[in-house]
Amino acid sequence: MVELYVPKLEELWFSEQMLSDPETMFYNKDWDVVSENYHRDTGCVDFPKSQWADWCAHWIGQEPRRYYAYIRRTSDGAWVGNVSFHYTPEQDWWDMDVVLYAPYRGMGYAVPALKLMLRHAFLDCKVSRIHNDFELARQEASAWKTHFSAGFREVSRENGWLTVMITREQWLRKAIATNEADVVVEAEKELVVNQ
Repeated sequence: MVELYVPKLEELWFSEQMLSDPETMFYNKDWDVVSENYHRDTGCVDFPKSQWADWCAHWIGQEPRRYYAYIRRTSDGAWVGNVSFHYTPEQDWWDMDVVLYAPYRGMGYAVPALKLMLRHAFLDCKVSRIHNDFELARQEASAWKTHFSAGFREVSRENGWLTVMITREQWLRKAIATNEADVVVEAEKELVVNQ
């Protein structure tokens, strides 16, 4: 259904397109962001071509510290969104993001894409844990369900925020429980070593 694809510099036009679309970026509205590229009224972010090379140098090829990929539909190669994670040293975890381009929302792409991102993070990059927060007032139930369906667990609801996280061990145990054949051998080996 979907796969992850790391974009080349010249393909960042899709990121620019998503970041400039108010329907896609509605979740990003009304934050106290100090940036001349941020538009508080829409949540959109300017991402001109002049910034692409620096952005690429920062994000692409920086695993396990940072990872960014497009979500590509396998049937026709269409890009339908993106996923990313980056290390937050103050908390010793990786924060993540999954964004679907508005025309492709509600089509069942988010959970498979998030699962692919987790697989890459935990199996290939060997990160320890992945974290995300949601503002409770925004009632982003579909985003919450996406995370819970991919294996995240609720950590807390404090100060107006829902915090969710999944650890590498939790992910490996789930891979064993659901018999993901290509992961099971690695997962079992990893868990035996850590016991």
